[in-house]
Parts: sequence; C-alpha cells; structure tokens
Amino acid sequence: MQYFEDFPAGRRLDMGPFHVKAEDTIRFARQFDPQPFHLDEEAGKKSLFGGLSASGWHTAAIGMRMIFDGFLKDTASQGSPGIPKLRWTKPVRPGDALRLQGVVAASKASASKPDRGFVTIDYEMQDQQGETKLRMTATHLLLRRGAAA
Repeated sequence: MQYFEDFPAGRRLDMGPFHVKAEDTIRFARQFDPQPFHLDEEAGKKSLFGGLSASGWHTAAIGMRMIFDGFLKDTASQGSPGIPKLRWTKPVRPGDALRLQGVVAASKASASKPDRGFVTIDYEMQDQQGETKLRMTATHLLLRRGAAA
C-alpha cells in the first residue's frame, strides 16, 4: 500500500497499454455520447475526425481505468476533489494501444485534516505512435502513512 508520503513532486507513473476496441467505442457512444462520428465508421469519415473516433468522455474514462489499474488500486486513495484540466488533443481510434504517463506536479498535506494530503498529477495519454491524445491534471486525496490504523 502506498500513501501520500510516497508521491513527492517529480515522481513518474507509467500506465498501460490499454487496447481500444471498436465495439467498446460504439457501446460507450450509444449510451453516453451518441454523435454519429462515435457510432459509425462512414459517418466518422464524413466528419472532421476522418473516421470512427472514441468520445472524449470515453477517452477520459479509459484514462481513469488506467489510473486505477496502474496507481490507485495500490494506494490509500480517498477520492478526488476534481480535475482542474482536461484536454482532448487528437481522436482516439479503434486499434489504438494507449499509454498514460503521469508526473506528480505537487504534493501538499491537508491544512485542516492532518491524516491526509493532496497529490496533483499531470497526465499525458499517447498512442502506439507517440501521438498525444489527452492531457489532464487531476488531484488525488490520499491518506498519510499511519492514518489508516
């Protein structure tokens, strides 16, 4: 188990790969973002995306899954107060193998609750060619070592 103290500024996190499948892209779009270019290859070809592309929200959800699998599941996570920055820089496509890199930008103990601290991480998601697909800054709330006892 890792705690707040294990995430000093500058620490790097590498997560993935995550393989994007057309059926998952379409399933997510049907339920949450049913724009034609997320649902159909032909509609995607006629759009500015030039083909079927994952919803930005699907891309963010994939990023969250990667963050959980590669980081949060082994920490004393207490949730998050929010994501102050989220940018979709290029479309994610079926067949992409995504990787997510994170760098701890700041680590600050809570002033009001001494048993926890805030870890802010700058994330960048890239595909198999190294093209950046998403940039995100997220703040994670972690227990301090000894606080869980």
